[in-house]
Amino acid sequence: MANKLLIFSIIQVFSHILLCQNTIPANSISDDRPAKYALVGATVYIDYQNYMTDATILINKSKIEAVGKNLPIPNQYTIISIARLFIYPSFIDLHSSYGLETAKTIPPTSSPYAPNTKGAYGANDAIKSYQNAYANYKNDASAAETYRASGFGIVLTHHHDGIARGTGALAALSEKKENENLLIEKASKHFSFDKGTSAQYYPGSLMGSIALLRQTLSDVLWYENNTSKPQKIIPLQALTDTKNLTSFFETNDKSNVLRAAKIAKEWNYKFIIKGGGNEYQKINEIKQAGISLIEPVVFPQGFDTDDPIDASLITYYQLKHWEQAPFNLYYLWKENIPFAITSHGLKDKNQLLPNLRKCIKAGLPAAEALKALTYTPAAWLNVQNMAGAIKPGYLANFIVCSDSLFSPDNKIYENWVLGEKYTVQAMPLKDIRGNYQLNIIIDTTANILPTAFNLNIKGKINALELELQNDTAKAKATCTYGNDFVQIQFTWKNQPIKLSGWITNNTWSGLGEDEKNNMFKWQATLDMAFKNVEITDSARLANIKTKQKEDSIYKVVTPLIYPFMSYGTRALPKPRKVLFKNATVWTNENEGNLKNTDVLVENGKIITIGKITGIKPDTTIDCTGKHLTAGIIDEHSHIAIRGGVNECTNSITAEVRVGDVINNEDVNIYRNLAGGVTMAQLLHGSCNAAGGQSAVIKLRWGQSAENMKYDKASPFIKFALGENVKQSNWGDSYTERYPQTRMGVEQIYIDAFTRALEYEKMMKNAASAKPPVAFPRRDLQMETLLEIINKTRFITCHSYVQSEIVMLMRVAEQFGFKVNTFTHILEGYKVADKMKAHGAGASTFADWWAYKNEVKDAIPYNAAILHKVGVVTAINSDDAEMSRRLNQEAAKAVKYGGVSELEAWKMVTLNPAKLLHLDTYTGSIKPGKDADIVLWDNNPLSIYAKVLQTYVDGVLMYDVNDDKLRQKIMQDDRIAIMKKMKKSKKDGESVQKPAYSPQKTYHCEDKEIDYLYYE
Repeated sequence: MANKLLIFSIIQVFSHILLCQNTIPANSISDDRPAKYALVGATVYIDYQNYMTDATILINKSKIEAVGKNLPIPNQYTIISIARLFIYPSFIDLHSSYGLETAKTIPPTSSPYAPNTKGAYGANDAIKSYQNAYANYKNDASAAETYRASGFGIVLTHHHDGIARGTGALAALSEKKENENLLIEKASKHFSFDKGTSAQYYPGSLMGSIALLRQTLSDVLWYENNTSKPQKIIPLQALTDTKNLTSFFETNDKSNVLRAAKIAKEWNYKFIIKGGGNEYQKINEIKQAGISLIEPVVFPQGFDTDDPIDASLITYYQLKHWEQAPFNLYYLWKENIPFAITSHGLKDKNQLLPNLRKCIKAGLPAAEALKALTYTPAAWLNVQNMAGAIKPGYLANFIVCSDSLFSPDNKIYENWVLGEKYTVQAMPLKDIRGNYQLNIIIDTTANILPTAFNLNIKGKINALELELQNDTAKAKATCTYGNDFVQIQFTWKNQPIKLSGWITNNTWSGLGEDEKNNMFKWQATLDMAFKNVEITDSARLANIKTKQKEDSIYKVVTPLIYPFMSYGTRALPKPRKVLFKNATVWTNENEGNLKNTDVLVENGKIITIGKITGIKPDTTIDCTGKHLTAGIIDEHSHIAIRGGVNECTNSITAEVRVGDVINNEDVNIYRNLAGGVTMAQLLHGSCNAAGGQSAVIKLRWGQSAENMKYDKASPFIKFALGENVKQSNWGDSYTERYPQTRMGVEQIYIDAFTRALEYEKMMKNAASAKPPVAFPRRDLQMETLLEIINKTRFITCHSYVQSEIVMLMRVAEQFGFKVNTFTHILEGYKVADKMKAHGAGASTFADWWAYKNEVKDAIPYNAAILHKVGVVTAINSDDAEMSRRLNQEAAKAVKYGGVSELEAWKMVTLNPAKLLHLDTYTGSIKPGKDADIVLWDNNPLSIYAKVLQTYVDGVLMYDVNDDKLRQKIMQDDRIAIMKKMKKSKKDGESVQKPAYSPQKTYHCEDKEIDYLYYE
């Protein structure tokens, strides 16, 4: 009998066993007792914006039965007192691969140009839409423990492999069996730009990934809308079957977020896009895209700046992003952009809450952070009626905290998942010190104790001193207690007394016995007037809310700049009404050069040329002794491209588009403006016969990638001839792709255009069928080739050797179109007459030769000869560095061949405009044309000439004096941020050693990609 009370208390307090029905027979004695708990006394956040103090939560198995104040506690419920603690809904992570094995690349069993997956699958192994996470899901105890320790109770898990990745499963992080943890087996579908473990060559660039995804989404429409399917294609069937699931798209950078949003708009998809944590840098574009985001809270590590040489290696972008990354969520919230928060990318998931505290100090309201961890992910998966809050009928998923969630002092003690308690860290013993009224409820026949005592508890928490008093009689007592139970022993009138019971908020109750094993009930109530604690619950909560409010005061570090990198500007310039006075104007028109002439620019256009009086411009510039010209146009450029300049995988990749991968943050844009360049054609490289579609941009520094595209530009595409196409300079490993000879290059063109004509015939037959075929299969590659045949898309062809130049002209004539431009064309002087007869133009180098076998016959007189024969001739750069000095390249035509200064200047202005079919709009200074103009301090063909100002559409994009100011601002900014880094290091934050990280620039033959956008 002596241990009856102890056994009784243990059963009442520690029987937290939750056993559910099991479909697998157990080789043991079953225990079907219900797992029912009553958590009493905490401050409970029932959702991200509402809470109640001194609340009770009733848990019945895996669900919440009730939550409220002063709830009656039914029998069979284990009472757990958690007074002065805080309870929040457990978090939901929408971007995880929890419980799934990491996929491994399998070497191809056949050609890497063909799919390796056997069966009724599609043409590309990167389309893995048939994968189902639930089919491969297994509990991962270690990972689950890590997630729970940082507050998560549910994850959306999917295979992080492929461009179309299949379905995701919603899983709880309990230690129950997999079939109980799987809440929704097909909760979502997933996409990315990363082809993953596919060993197939295609796609080999970011633009290739985009093209493959566009073709796949087009194929889904075709497959879905053909009731009598001509063939079974498992990946398309999977995408058709899951069309109503929420779609998620993984990216890792703000620019790829916008690329994914563009695809969603084109194909009427609604993607929830996982970003990279730097979306604030393009906040206006992100807002206009109207998308929802999953955001990591991974902040860049600072740098050790003690060594000035090492410190000089840190880029301005790295400094700025380190400083402003914690403000990312604030900007999203401020602009009403919906977002959820993921722990993905954190090396230590325990950094989640500390990093979120930084976000809150940067201005993000604490309620919004909690919303992004709970309500928002639940709502996006349409499970907001079962998860993300603490309400009746919801899953019993919540965390028990020591303090307000985002308080620096907060600790997560417990994470309850599906009604089961998981201890994250042991709770410290409660402070039970104070004065209590102890009442003995005892049978009068065995009245050996007074019915009331004053119980005073003092001393240290881990060394309590207890004293009982009745009238003048006193007795010392000892106490053993936890957060849920208490045992008190004392001697009264030589009789040993034992009390055992449980703690419920400020009231204790239980059973007692004397030395004769007489049982009785007892109850002790804290006298709040004498409570020996520093602060009450309500006052403590008020202090915490005040502190949160103080922490959330947002102080701008520095304004955002556009673009977010070196030479970015805080405010984008606008068109102005500018009057240039007394300039030497290079008109590129019949008037030639006009001295002491005025030019008026307004609303982005050239208004008047001549002596201008009687107007009030916004700005008047004295151009005495200076030269005013049209902006330079680079017909062949590879600046401002991200994720690879070549889709080197297949010989015909006409479906890929450079316009999909414009990098508007390439510093070479600004540098080109400093060299007088206002427009450039961004070309695919020369890896294959028919490369990607080009993009013509105006160098609108600070504008979005889409706004840089020139809307009046004709569609162009890059073709290539020679060594690169047949892979003769790639090494001995590249001998499989057709063609491998120059003869094969001709035949692959003929084959491609023949297939395009057959495609056109098929589409026309489908349209004229009775009834018409509503959804014939579109082929984006064939559509592009047809545009060439139908003269709505034009070829710029990489070329060197005369025989191949003639060959491509003959192929074009066979199919009824013309080659618009031969670029490089270093043997053009040999076939200039044939080019003139065909109608082709030339875009050449001024004096490049001897850099490979194909150019051994190159001469510096090439441009002059082509021009003399009557071929429209331009001089291009094909190089990010040379493009800054195209004025000097044009001057070489004067030296080599005696071309006049006026005609030489046209080779970098008006002639490339003609080749691009844009001479109506730009390329000369003429009323009505775009105000793309450059002010020089000298004759622009002089090696001493410097650009003073560059205007694009009448907007001042470069100014030599403003450039000096920008450099000073950047230098001051660098110094200020490095001081902050030094302080952060002193405060104990980890730092890394600076390393040289140059920006990737591309040339025609580059096969490498910028892996930053895939990792």
